Amino acid sequence: MLLTLVIVYLLITIAIGLYAAKRVKNTADFAIAGRNLPLIMIVTTTFATWFGSETVLGIPAKFVNTGLNGVVEDPFGAGTCLILVGIFFAAKLYKMNLLTISDYYRERFGRTVEVLCSLIIMLSYLGWVSAQVTALGLVFNLLSGGAISIPMGMTIGVVSILAYTLFGGMWSVAVTDFIQMIILVGGLAIIAVFAGNMAGGADKVVSLAMSKDLFKFLPEPSFKDIVFFLAAAMTMMLGSIPQQDVFQRVMSANSSSAATKGPVIGGVCYILFAFVPMFLVTSALIIMPEKAALLLQEDPQKVLPALVMEKMPFVMQVLFFGALLSAIKSTASATLLAPSVTFVENIWRQFMPRISDKQELRTMRITVLIFSAAVLIYAINAQGTPIYEMVSGAYQVTLVGAFIPLVFGLYWKRATTQGALFSIVLGLLTWVLFLATPAGAEFPAQLAGVLAAFLGMLVGSLGPQAIKNVHAGHHKLPGLHG
Repeated sequence: MLLTLVIVYLLITIAIGLYAAKRVKNTADFAIAGRNLPLIMIVTTTFATWFGSETVLGIPAKFVNTGLNGVVEDPFGAGTCLILVGIFFAAKLYKMNLLTISDYYRERFGRTVEVLCSLIIMLSYLGWVSAQVTALGLVFNLLSGGAISIPMGMTIGVVSILAYTLFGGMWSVAVTDFIQMIILVGGLAIIAVFAGNMAGGADKVVSLAMSKDLFKFLPEPSFKDIVFFLAAAMTMMLGSIPQQDVFQRVMSANSSSAATKGPVIGGVCYILFAFVPMFLVTSALIIMPEKAALLLQEDPQKVLPALVMEKMPFVMQVLFFGALLSAIKSTASATLLAPSVTFVENIWRQFMPRISDKQELRTMRITVLIFSAAVLIYAINAQGTPIYEMVSGAYQVTLVGAFIPLVFGLYWKRATTQGALFSIVLGLLTWVLFLATPAGAEFPAQLAGVLAAFLGMLVGSLGPQAIKNVHAGHHKLPGLHG
């Protein structure tokens, strides 16, 4: 019965998404909803995109094992990213009237930087979308009592998201996000109240969390602990800024005001509401202590679904899985669309410059299809990797490769193309070097990569000018030439 209701819910969202697809007439409609979305929809689509499987399953699993200190990356870093985008980036980028974030790299630094950053951004989406696909596989496997295998569940999930993203692009994503956010917030809030009552009151849940020291946020006062804490915080806080899905939401706004306020409101709501799944998992430690202890050792991601399936009435189960599917689908649809649009606009165009808008729209749809298949294969092969790790790993590549050129390009007039290239190459090489050697265990690879990227930008931009000045001064010295 529960599986039937979930399938009905999937079919309803597909129908809504396909209805919204009627508004897609050109590539701008497909990629950025024709810049027509009001503030409320920018808030809901940023919130819903961020609130994915890792927020419902990954974050609470990590929280009960490590406390707030272990989830600094997400939700704190991730939510702060949206706030930073709204304050420092949205207005500047919105004025430029671009289709993708990679268009900015082309306008500021030229074609080579555009292609390099596009490849970095596209690569980063594999991990993030795969995390959502993995969660979809888990949901179908759980609801069918194991009758549907996890890979089969992943396939069903991807097809259900493709059904509307393929045709409606950003319009379908934004409209379904709006509805899914209402279901997500409403469903989880009701379940949290119910779980609090089952645990003997919300104060009991909070007391248990305090007794286990789960609210400890700051790291131990040692150099190693502090740098790893900072590196974790900045991974999503800064690594998510040069991302196409964030940029699409900014550019889809119907005004500069909506573009700047939307991500800020969405980010604040995300950080606050991410505490609800953490509360639910902590309440499971009181409601079913033995089962929760066992699952924490085997697979902490299953604690919350087990609590709902085993201890809550049918209505709560419907609400929970409706909310969970809303969270996953809203994130997955956005993250399937973003790299596909980037590929067509910033890489395919290098080879097919005279393509018409109609042909480009068709190419974007074909790319969504191909990328979905690639993600599905990657997710099936990456089974067993924790959802939280898949997501955090995805952002390190954009943090070390694309973040510094974006910030310096916008805020430092002396940034040059050579500086951007130095930054990208040095950042990526240092990151890979630290990941591949024991050095990464002593100093975080992503922090080393960002510092190298920063150095690359300074040396690449200022170096040639400094050499030129030295030569000029050298020639001016009296008596130098005999």
